[in-house]
Amino acid sequence: MPLDPKKHEMPTQVPEVRAHNFSEVALGYTEEMAVAEAQRCLNCKNAPCVAGCPVNVNIPGFISRLKERDFDGAMLIISRTSTLPAVCGRVCPQETQCESKCTMGVKFEPVGIGRLERFVADWYNAQDEHPVLPIEPNGHKVAVVGSGPSGLTCAGDLARLGYAVTVYEALHTAGGVLVYGIPEFRLPKSIVAQEVRMLQKNGVKVETNVVIGKTLTIDELFEMGFEAVFIGTGAGLPNFMNIPGESLKGVYSANEFLTRSNLMKAYREHPVTPIMKGGKVAVVGGGNVAMDAARTALRLGAEHVYIVYRRSMDELPARKEEVEHAMEEGIDFRLLNNPVEILGYSNPDDPRDPKNGFVTGIRCIRMELGEPDAKGRRRPVPIEGSEFTLDVDTVIMAIGTSPNPLIKNTTAGLEVNKHGGIIVNEAGLTSREGVYAGGDAVTGAATVISAMGAGKVAAKAIDDYLKNK
Repeated sequence: MPLDPKKHEMPTQVPEVRAHNFSEVALGYTEEMAVAEAQRCLNCKNAPCVAGCPVNVNIPGFISRLKERDFDGAMLIISRTSTLPAVCGRVCPQETQCESKCTMGVKFEPVGIGRLERFVADWYNAQDEHPVLPIEPNGHKVAVVGSGPSGLTCAGDLARLGYAVTVYEALHTAGGVLVYGIPEFRLPKSIVAQEVRMLQKNGVKVETNVVIGKTLTIDELFEMGFEAVFIGTGAGLPNFMNIPGESLKGVYSANEFLTRSNLMKAYREHPVTPIMKGGKVAVVGGGNVAMDAARTALRLGAEHVYIVYRRSMDELPARKEEVEHAMEEGIDFRLLNNPVEILGYSNPDDPRDPKNGFVTGIRCIRMELGEPDAKGRRRPVPIEGSEFTLDVDTVIMAIGTSPNPLIKNTTAGLEVNKHGGIIVNEAGLTSREGVYAGGDAVTGAATVISAMGAGKVAAKAIDDYLKNK
């Protein structure tokens, strides 16, 4: 039978329906679709796709099992290297990682590796019984700070090796950016909760509402008997443009906006944590977080949502699939435009006027692409005299985040770079003995799978360190 040149389409909710609900957009492959897509895999001996995966999942191995409908066997192979397969199958940028290396992709569309990983993980999670791994405790204790993808991965790998691992999470729900940053329609919170429960079944303890640097310090963790600490606190400190009007009512960081919606359920009729809904919204930025914020604003009832980005469509850093979904849902892309001021209502004759200080618009300037910058991307250059105003009620800044300085400021001898990222060596070791770090706390905002890769590297290094110690 000749190979299908195109990957099987992912079933989705229709745009007209999904733009008004928070249910997952992508519905997942059926069993028949998954097996048919698996048949497209050439099972290459050199497996270039594996090299494209930051956690080195044995991709040809699990797909071979899938072809045979051995879904348990496929999951066993994935779980040897990936702690969060149901998450990765949904949010990883496969098109620039494993699928970009797929041999099928040389002439045709690459195999839908991410979609197949998601199918296997969802099938496995739907089963009634999940075996608990037989683990022999080794008598050593390790603390993990942060329950995002890097922390959960490090914790899971160490638990499998027999370590008593405790994960400390500042928020009231475990999952880090997976629960506060990524919307329900892209990653259902039940999926994250199930992945966390699987780790707990295998011995990982999770302590929520513990802010390391406030509730406890790194030094106090060592005093409590932990022999090594992994810092996976992410990059939750939002960046702003420092333009006039950013302190107006109705200006949010994407972090705050998404946390209020995703974690605090601000979309409910009578939320504990309210959020501005409706009206016209401008989201500044072009990454995945900007797409998440724009699509969330739409679902919260916005009548019109703009993406304002200073480069062109070719330079948009967001995943192609997320951009396509946003466009299908009616998000208005204003590319090659850059904000210069946020405008607000002011009635100097009546300072008690309740409308004082609220956003009324965003003033932008048109851009053109000039010479390449240090990263090889053409630098956006303002076009003199091209300023214009968008009438909006809400502005959401989605221009990146930085690591929170709390742990650095409360941990003596912990070195950071000029961006606030913790400095580590190739094994994830910081400037403090026994203290390791990885993920966004080191690199700044990056992908879920790269953070998981850093967690795996650190787990191996911690194991080597404690064995030799």
